[in-house]
Amino acid sequence: MKEIIKQFKEKTPSPVYLLHGDESFYIDQITEAATQYILDESERDFNMTVLYGKDADMGRLQEQVKQFPMMAERQLVIVKEAQDVKSWGVMESYFDNPSPTTVLILAHKHKKADSRKKFFKSIKKNGVIFESKKLYENQVDGWIITYLKSKGYSINQKATMLLVEFLGADLGKIAKELEKLMIVLEKGTQISEVHIEENIGISKDYNAFELTNALASRDILKANKIINYFEQNPKAAHITQLIPLLFGFHERLMKAHFSNAQDINGLMSALKMSYPAAKEVLQAKKIYNPKKIAKNIATLQEYDLKSKGIDRGPGSDADLLRELVYLLMH
Repeated sequence: MKEIIKQFKEKTPSPVYLLHGDESFYIDQITEAATQYILDESERDFNMTVLYGKDADMGRLQEQVKQFPMMAERQLVIVKEAQDVKSWGVMESYFDNPSPTTVLILAHKHKKADSRKKFFKSIKKNGVIFESKKLYENQVDGWIITYLKSKGYSINQKATMLLVEFLGADLGKIAKELEKLMIVLEKGTQISEVHIEENIGISKDYNAFELTNALASRDILKANKIINYFEQNPKAAHITQLIPLLFGFHERLMKAHFSNAQDINGLMSALKMSYPAAKEVLQAKKIYNPKKIAKNIATLQEYDLKSKGIDRGPGSDADLLRELVYLLMH
């Protein structure tokens, strides 16, 4: 990614870029850099075109990329949501011989492009292909630290854990929340769980991470305190948000039981877990056997339907969550 952005900054871009893969964040970053650096601000009105894959007419796109720039060295054409294009057939001859005065960027998000297709092979030969890969869970912590360091900030471990547990591995969401923090915090600040709680709204003591931690150690009192907090603060977490996280915990736990890993380092390596997640799973392995985990997964599926109104019965969301957590622990 850095090499591509460097090309943009130095005004030495390739004629075609195919940005594809499961992680949208890097694709968005490169696309944004293209709009910022390839053309000067005075050139953009006449020389930048943005299309969307679902609505793009390939015949018109072919005409556009063959046009000469107006009072500029090159024009920039961006196709966003390029994964929605049904066929690149009309454009294949262009990919074989792209115009040197056009920079065409195809932002193919949420999945990989088919490398067997002719258009992919032509772009690989005459342009640049960048695959944006999802990070493993155990890589997200490091990404957060590196990202903040590049912006002049640092972060402690608890704050990092809160972000990962609450937002998962979605780098776009994480970056968005970190941007909020950077608006209110001075450069050089070490971001703590207190900053997360005050500015993002994730409680440092009562959150999804602490709930799975209570489940892992079968700490019934702690689990009920967290559920009571959720009941008093409905915006903090909803059962429909928590069930996927609890399912993920059980999925990791089941995989751990059938892996050869015997310690934290082994789990981190075998299952691509972060240190806190591996520590939690190792603890839970001693309490929950595979038969109980399978039963809990079935219970989670049942309560997922109930949380969405199917055969729900009486009671509040908090009552439903309380009932679910009790069944998971016993």
